[in-house]
Amino acid sequence: MAAIMGWIMVGLVVGLLAKLLIPGRDPGGLVATVLIGVAGALLAGYLGQALHLYQPGQATGWVAAVMGAVLLLGVYRLVMTRRS
Repeated sequence: MAAIMGWIMVGLVVGLLAKLLIPGRDPGGLVATVLIGVAGALLAGYLGQALHLYQPGQATGWVAAVMGAVLLLGVYRLVMTRRS
């Protein structure tokens, strides 16, 4: 449970960082961007550790979390812009 809470906290920071890396307007605003960052961090953290790519606390986890958040944010933008 503590690991999940840690990834959520990391996700908040990573969501904001992903927003800075992918400038422009998001269809859902800042709240949606941060939530997507949390989802990306959780996904990347879980998959990376499940595949034994890194251990908890390694810097690679931060990089994976940012990549996951940027990827999910990009997909979110594609889906939402096609709907409107």
